[in-house]
Amino acid sequence: MSYSPVADGELAAVVTFLEMRARPDISVPASPLKLRRLTNPTPDDYRALFRLVGGPWLWFSRLLLDDKALSAIIHDPKVELFLVSDEAGEDVGMIELDFRVAGECELAFIGLVPDLAGKGHGRWLLAEALDRAWRPAITRVHVHTCTLDHQAALAAYTRAGFVPVGRAVETFPDPRLTGILPKDSAPQVPIFGASTVSRPDS
Repeated sequence: MSYSPVADGELAAVVTFLEMRARPDISVPASPLKLRRLTNPTPDDYRALFRLVGGPWLWFSRLLLDDKALSAIIHDPKVELFLVSDEAGEDVGMIELDFRVAGECELAFIGLVPDLAGKGHGRWLLAEALDRAWRPAITRVHVHTCTLDHQAALAAYTRAGFVPVGRAVETFPDPRLTGILPKDSAPQVPIFGASTVSRPDS
């Protein structure tokens, strides 16, 4: 056994890739949460939702894209975005399904705000996602998760019928130090290193 050091200012995660090759028996449980399709959101509206749901788990990939690159993805007719709202009408989650590869659907992003964790809502959300992902001509649905995600994520995917098919180690600059996400995002993940964001002299 050996250890590989991670440089200050960087994070490391073990990524697990999962797939299913046949539609499972999907039973969508009842939920007080609501799901609705978002069509042509503005890049800023999308980023706000992405930060709301993904910030606690250090999602940052879409925040690196400029308006043109982000719009090319989220406005593609083969990419479907769904907003989750609670009984008060507040935004509390999202699903993003990517059908751009023929015959496949990627669960690109799926999640709820941390306040809803451990209450059964995640099982409802994943069932809703799979029900929409499996449609005629789809022969593979896939997703990936990592050790920075919620600790129950991997078990939830395998319980739903996904099979792990690969692993990788990913290292990347800590988005809290590069200014992509606020410093107080994901307090469960220690920060090592100094910020690379330059600040004007006071």
